[in-house]
Amino acid sequence: MRIRSSGMRWADPALHVTISKVTDLRDIAPATHDRIREMTMSNARNTPLRTRFAVPLFAFGLVFAGCSSADESAPEGSVAELGTTSDINPHDVDALRDGGNLRLALTALPENWNALHTDASGEVGALERPMMPRAFRTSASGEFSVNTDYFTDVELTNTNPQQVTYTINPKAVWSDGSPITWEDLRSQAAALSGADKSYLIKLTNGFDRVEKVERGTNERQAVITFKQHYAEWRGQFAGNSFLFPKSVTESPEAFNKSLLNDITLTAGPFLVQSVDRAQGRIVLSRNQLWWGDKPKLDTITFSVLASEALIPALQNNEIDAVGISSIDDMRTARSTVGIAIRRAAGNSWSHLSFNGSPGSIVADPAVRVAISKAIDRQGIANAVQNGLVAAPRPLNNHIFVDGQVGYRDNSLPYDPESAAKELDALGWKLNGDVREKDGRKLEIRDVMYNAQQWVQIAQIIQQNLARIGVKLVIDTKPGPGYFTNVIKPGDFDVAHWIWQGDAFPLSSIPQVYGYNPTELQGNYGRIGTPEINDLIERTLAELDPNKANDLANDVDRKLFEIGFSVPLVQSTGNVGVRADLANYGAPGLASYDYTKIGFLK
Repeated sequence: MRIRSSGMRWADPALHVTISKVTDLRDIAPATHDRIREMTMSNARNTPLRTRFAVPLFAFGLVFAGCSSADESAPEGSVAELGTTSDINPHDVDALRDGGNLRLALTALPENWNALHTDASGEVGALERPMMPRAFRTSASGEFSVNTDYFTDVELTNTNPQQVTYTINPKAVWSDGSPITWEDLRSQAAALSGADKSYLIKLTNGFDRVEKVERGTNERQAVITFKQHYAEWRGQFAGNSFLFPKSVTESPEAFNKSLLNDITLTAGPFLVQSVDRAQGRIVLSRNQLWWGDKPKLDTITFSVLASEALIPALQNNEIDAVGISSIDDMRTARSTVGIAIRRAAGNSWSHLSFNGSPGSIVADPAVRVAISKAIDRQGIANAVQNGLVAAPRPLNNHIFVDGQVGYRDNSLPYDPESAAKELDALGWKLNGDVREKDGRKLEIRDVMYNAQQWVQIAQIIQQNLARIGVKLVIDTKPGPGYFTNVIKPGDFDVAHWIWQGDAFPLSSIPQVYGYNPTELQGNYGRIGTPEINDLIERTLAELDPNKANDLANDVDRKLFEIGFSVPLVQSTGNVGVRADLANYGAPGLASYDYTKIGFLK
C-alpha cells in the first residue's frame, strides 16, 4: 500500500497510514502534509513478510538530517532492520497500572470514517485499529498468526479452485451486541469487488478475483471461492482492510455516506466515547462488550495538532509519542525529562518517479536508465540519515523494504561514466554544459512539494546530473492540488513523493507498476510493458510464497531495466515516547495489542 505526504514529522507513530491501493484520492488537507505515519502490519501464519504499497504521500516524513555530524546526535545503537525487531518497551501486563489515558495526535478529524472508502485519509485506519476486526497479527520477526480475538481459524482449504475458510470466534460481536457472521464477509467482498462502480472503494484487495462467498458449517463460518488464484489472500481482511459490518457495505449509499460524521458499529477493545469537533479531539474508551483480554488503558485520546506543535506538546507532557524527523527534534526529545527514543526501521520510502509519456524528455527507457545510474543514492542516504541511522544506505528494491524476507538488491549501479557513454550512444551530445539531440536540450523538470527537505535532495540530484550534462530544473508546488492537478495529469518530467507499505505488497503491484493506458491508477509515470504486466499476473496467481517472492523480484528487476523509478531511502522509524509507556513505540513489523498498552506502575 502507498501513501503521499509532505511534512517532516509523524504525529503519532501508531497512526499507520494503510490505504491498500492507489485509486482516485482527494487531495490531503494541508495539515496532513506535515507528516506520515508508520504502519502497524498484519501478517499471516508462517508466511514471509512483505510490504504492501500504500497510496502516495508527498510529505518528506523520512528524516532529513542534513550534514550534521553523528557524534552527539547519533543513535546509541544501530537502527534494526525490518523483519528483525520492534522497540516498544515490552512488559508483562502485571507490570502495568490499571487505567490511564494514552494521548496521541491527529492532523485532522475524519471526513469519512469508512477506512475502505476513497475519501478516508490514512489516519482513519490508524484511528480505527483499536476498534475494528482484522484477521491476522504480525510478530516482530514477521510471522503471521490468526487474530484469535476475531477468528479461531483462517485456512487455505483448497487450491483448485482456491478456497479460504474463515471460522469466526463465537464470542465476537459488534458493539450493539449483534454477532459477527459470514454475511459481513460476503457483503464486504461484494462491495470491494469493483463490479458496482457506485461503491467508491479505495481498493479491490483481490476481491475482483473472488467468485463467491458462502455460508460454511454455520453462521460463524465463511468460505471464499476464487475464480482466479490470489497470492495475497491473507491480506483481504488484514492490514487496514478491516472487516466492517454489512450495514456499512450492503449498498453504495451506506458505503459512501453512512460513516460521514461518525462510526457506528465497531468490534474491538475500544470504541468511540466522544468526538469534540470544536476542540479537535476524539476519545476512545473501553468497549464493555469486549470478549477478549481487558485493556489496561481506560482511554485513548486523539488531538488535532499542527506540525510545529508536536515536539512542544511532547515536551509539555500533552502527548505521549511523536515521530522524530530531524537532528534538532532528536536533541529536543533526548533532553526532555521522561522521554525515551524507540527505534525500529520504518517501511515508508522516498523515490524519484519518471514520466514516460510520449513526448516526455524521458520517454526513452534508455535515457531513464542512464539518468538513474548517474544518481548517487548512497550520497543521498548519507545526507538524509546521517546522525539518525548508524549506517545509512539506499533502498534497492521497488517492492520489498530492506530486511524483509523477499528483499533483494536488484538496483542499477551508481556509474556516472557509464551513464555519460550511454547518453552519447543515444545521440545526446554535449553542447557546452548540457547535452542536445535534434535541437532539444536534455533539460528535465523535477517537481516536488515545496518543502526544504525535498529541495535539498533535488539539489543533490541536480549536482549529480550536471556531471553528465543533464540539466535538472527544480520546480516546487504547493500541497493543495499537488496530486490532482500536477502528478495525476503527468505535469512533470521527474517527481518526488513517498511510498508507504504494509505487510501485503503483492496485491498492490498492479496498481502501481502495471500499465493500462485507460486506467492509470497509481502508475502516474505511465510506464510499463506487456511483459511486466504478465509477470505481475503470474506473481498474483502464485500461491507458493517463496515462488511469489521470486516472481516479485523478477518484476522489480524489469522495473529497474526500464527506468521505472529510482528508490531513494527508507524511513528510520525513530520515535520519542513517554518513558513509562509500555508495549508501544516503534513497532517495526509487529502489530500492536491494544489490550496490553499501558503505563508502568
